[in-house]
Amino acid sequence: MSQSSNVNRIQKGILAIDQQLYDFIENEVLPKVGVDSDGYWSGFEKVIKEFTPRNKALLETREKIQAQIDQWHLDNPAQNGEIDYPAYKAFLQEIGYLLPEGDDFKVSTENVDDEIAKIAGPQLVVPVRNARYALNATNARWGSLYDALYGTDVISDDNGQEAKGGYNPTRGAAVVAYAKKFLDESFALASGSYTDATGFKVVEGKLEVAQGDSSTQLKDAAQFSGYVGDADSPTAILLKNNNLHAEIQIDGSHPVGKDDPAHIKDVLLESAITAIQDCEDSIAAVDAEEKVEAYHNWLGLMNGDLQETFEKGGKTRTRKQNPDREYTAPDGSSFTLPGRSLLLLRNVGHLMQNPAILVDLGNGQEQIFEGLMDALITPLLSLNDLKGKTELSNSREGSMYIVKPKMHSPDEVKMANDLFDASEDLLGLERNTIKIGVMDEERRMTVNLKEAIRQAKERIIFINTGFLDRTGDEMHTSMNAGPFVRKGDMKSQAWQPAYEQWNVDVGLETGLQGHAQIGKGMWAKPDEMKEMMDTKAAHPKAGASTAWVPSPTGATLHSMHYHQVNVADVQDSLKSRERASLDDILTIPLAKDTNWTEEEKQQELENNAQGILGYVVRWVNQGVGCSKVPDINDVGLMEDRATLRISSQHIANWLHHGIVSEQQVMEAMKRMAKVVDEQNSGDADYRPMANDFDNSYAFKAACDLVFKGREQPSGYTEPLLHQARLDLKASI
Repeated sequence: MSQSSNVNRIQKGILAIDQQLYDFIENEVLPKVGVDSDGYWSGFEKVIKEFTPRNKALLETREKIQAQIDQWHLDNPAQNGEIDYPAYKAFLQEIGYLLPEGDDFKVSTENVDDEIAKIAGPQLVVPVRNARYALNATNARWGSLYDALYGTDVISDDNGQEAKGGYNPTRGAAVVAYAKKFLDESFALASGSYTDATGFKVVEGKLEVAQGDSSTQLKDAAQFSGYVGDADSPTAILLKNNNLHAEIQIDGSHPVGKDDPAHIKDVLLESAITAIQDCEDSIAAVDAEEKVEAYHNWLGLMNGDLQETFEKGGKTRTRKQNPDREYTAPDGSSFTLPGRSLLLLRNVGHLMQNPAILVDLGNGQEQIFEGLMDALITPLLSLNDLKGKTELSNSREGSMYIVKPKMHSPDEVKMANDLFDASEDLLGLERNTIKIGVMDEERRMTVNLKEAIRQAKERIIFINTGFLDRTGDEMHTSMNAGPFVRKGDMKSQAWQPAYEQWNVDVGLETGLQGHAQIGKGMWAKPDEMKEMMDTKAAHPKAGASTAWVPSPTGATLHSMHYHQVNVADVQDSLKSRERASLDDILTIPLAKDTNWTEEEKQQELENNAQGILGYVVRWVNQGVGCSKVPDINDVGLMEDRATLRISSQHIANWLHHGIVSEQQVMEAMKRMAKVVDEQNSGDADYRPMANDFDNSYAFKAACDLVFKGREQPSGYTEPLLHQARLDLKASI
């Protein structure tokens, strides 16, 4: 790839390390964490020698299996959207795609923080390359319910409640009413409502709530967890429900508190219990320069000294990590609660290589597998936290939590598990210090999930369904089977609910409850919070102990669902149900007929093309890996490489089966490029595509994702995106 030979490199055995990465590790990391340079690099080299051939072999297996499936569909064409499923299932077993399940077992992961093992609640995913966003997510453990309600469409603009201009007291009253209704439902009083409250005090270890001339207590006295200030006049009351905290904040001098009968100024909710700092789908990191930015921020988070200064509202602001929160317990003793989300880190999967380090195994130099590099560097960056040397600790159990994406099989999980063994040995860590989260987002992973979990049963802390990537793989795997249904109809196909249930069923069967999170995917519409509140309670009701949200505000709002639903009780009730149908999971979402109108085809094309271009142009030109991209109807959607994978594979499928022509696709891409340019006209750093299609790296990459979509490994978008950005950077 471009740039590999144009940088200064430091040679360490078979490793040719980009000077920027080498200097960062040598000067900023190794002295800070107390690791010897020679020992580290020699051990690093040894691991790369051992695991590079193994990584290649697993990727070759992916390609071999895909080629066999492609050929089977050519030899066994679908009839009216149906294939011979008994024959298909037997074939998948024959080629080792569908593996036999072994005996039952239970995971035995130890030293897991409560945020993962015991507390059900929202999870943020954030690009770690962006320090400001990384800090926002870290600090999203606690969020203002009043702010979350006031600033979103959960509170309507009707009846004079518009959120325009300065503070609107009518809207503020609606916010307070909503919040007190939440308190009534989650922390019920023995009599009356929080709307009747005129004061709070702690008497003999119990919460007393004044209501005019009378007073009441909590219906469940155990929900009172503590307070701040004097018992007779507390400034905060801490409550607890379903392992989640809420803090009623009291201040009679506050603009909101002064008008409240009990001087309540806000309700603070424990919100993003965990946050995934992402090195993968939500960032662009194509070389040493960009990888160092990601690594630098993770190092700062693990040492507690990451800061970011920025301009907002005409003022210079500095953001850093929040301290822990201090309280007085009902018995008068002092205690603290974490002030920050527990952080997980998503490493890169097995596929991608990166020019940050070149490796020579005897056949010339090649780029290092990025997942191997991440596995050896990111735990190094975490050492001070793992050894309890930081004031603002992440894991109180001394564990590091690495989410591993885009694995396809138990063998791939086994390699990741063995790789973490090797990383622990290199860094002198006890076995299973590094925990693993397994993304269930590839079709072959889904159908073999139980055996995949078995391969990491002593270190697994997370499984989740990623519907977006999973849909992309669904389409690529069965590309030759026939044309797929429209993208918007994917969720109504038989495989999708079966896949979502199967993940929970297998997780509970293998004993993840109490050891690991069972998670659900992202809410992709950050401006549609009312819709989220109306629908996302389905995730805890389905037995998921966490689900992804796109913002700290989304985390605060979604946290209310975990007060409404006791996930542990739900999981207990689900353990006895029959596992979801494997046959449903294997049902390919083929269109029963393809008699769509030309208008419907055009609408599908333009919707996909607009989403592709809106994301790719920022990725390639600006290095932005996660964007709120306006769709064709100007609704902002959170886009990352998973959504890109769906859109590009869907057009590639319709093109392959003659539903649309190359000319139609190219015309749609050019037309939508002009729309995207217009949508970004207010961005001074934006580079338009439509004024020079032939010389736009972003436009060419977007087209390649479609026209070369069938030949991309598993339909992944990274190889083409990385090449386009490297070429662009080399041209500057």
